[in-house]
Amino acid sequence: MTPIQSFGAAETVTGSCHFLQLKQGPQILIDCGMFQGSAEKRSADDFGFDPQKVDILLITHAHLDHVGRIPKLVKEGFDGRIIALRSTMELAEVVMLDSAKIAEEDHKTELKKAQRRGEEDKVKEPLYTIDDVRSVFDLNIQYADYDHSITLSPGVEATFRNAGHILGSATIQVDFEENGEPKTVVFSGDLGNRKDMVMPSPDIVKKADALYIESTYGDRNHRTLEASIEEFKQAITDTLNNQGNVMIPSFAIERTQEILVLLKQMYYDQELPPCKVYLDSPMAIRATEIYNRYHNDLNESANRLFQRDGSVFDFPYLEYTLTGEDSIRINDEESGCIIIAGSGMCSGGRILHHFKHRLWNERNSVLFVGYQAEGTFGRLLVDGAEEVRIYREKIKVGANIYMINGFSAHADQSEMLQWMQEFEQLGKVFLIHGERDKQEVFKQAIEDKLHKTVHIVEYAEEVWV
Repeated sequence: MTPIQSFGAAETVTGSCHFLQLKQGPQILIDCGMFQGSAEKRSADDFGFDPQKVDILLITHAHLDHVGRIPKLVKEGFDGRIIALRSTMELAEVVMLDSAKIAEEDHKTELKKAQRRGEEDKVKEPLYTIDDVRSVFDLNIQYADYDHSITLSPGVEATFRNAGHILGSATIQVDFEENGEPKTVVFSGDLGNRKDMVMPSPDIVKKADALYIESTYGDRNHRTLEASIEEFKQAITDTLNNQGNVMIPSFAIERTQEILVLLKQMYYDQELPPCKVYLDSPMAIRATEIYNRYHNDLNESANRLFQRDGSVFDFPYLEYTLTGEDSIRINDEESGCIIIAGSGMCSGGRILHHFKHRLWNERNSVLFVGYQAEGTFGRLLVDGAEEVRIYREKIKVGANIYMINGFSAHADQSEMLQWMQEFEQLGKVFLIHGERDKQEVFKQAIEDKLHKTVHIVEYAEEVWV
């Protein structure tokens, strides 16, 4: 029997980190992500295993909660092989550098405050620095291709399948032998929504003796994408026709690209009133460039846009504002703008500056197209706050606030069940990457509809496969 331990994304959504400990073969880590939200402080804790004993790191995709602790892993002794798609590593570099920059800036701020109190010795070092991120790329990185097996050691292979979640996202299949008996363990990664506007549907996997599957939306089905698109279009056109401006807090990877594709299609279909569309997020701009470069991994509709004019995302109304000076100049525009800016939950970034200048105006609108966690600035607006404080200034909330659900990059319950039904041979199912109450609902659905044995994985629990 082979043990697997989950040191993250166990009864919680974030911190994906799973340790496959082969008795005859390499010690394999699948993902090494950051804990986020209320669990954020756990990212600084010990891993629960010795990083020096990990031989190979396999990466399912480049979201922070799947790659965010890799620099910490390297800093603490990991010097093995990293295997991922090339596009994943390019996006991961953007994500990890942004994370390091924020950590360094937060540390600098805290140090200044502590120095004024005479308590600088109490300030903890940042989780990692920009130099630590660069050290990741000094390691032996091997680039995978979808559907092509990679030999990890004699008798041990890994195969990456397109998970359809974000660019470069993968479901990873690990095949090995134990006492002459072949075994297959599959890690779903984050599975994509089959109706995503940019990504293709997740690839089918045929066999798994043990399936580790995400369960983020295991308790529900999404609102239809068609209804969400119609609500989005109506909010855009109503605001622009009222001589207002639209502000869209952006998640830099996947959601921004979906919104750009939707706006571009509206432009070609003559549904978008004349306006200026500003992508005002350096991180989102870099991610969009990477998406465009790897357009062949996107879906057919995205590639038709590319074939039409050489870019999946660019169209005449769109402008990229990379520098701070470019961002400030947007303030001169009184009306007719769509401003897509970070961060997605309004916890910082350029969107707050735009709120300061435009949130009070009743002609303007804010469109939320992603989940707003409890306690975030974005959640305050969604919950109907009448005034907020931005940079110590009280601001009236006069703008129209829209919460448009249905753009999720995750598969919902019915889509995950459908994906599992396509297996020709499926053994035991292990639930990870979800909150416990949602996992209980998903567990019951799998047992009722697929008649499989299901186990909810606990933190550091030894699961034998």
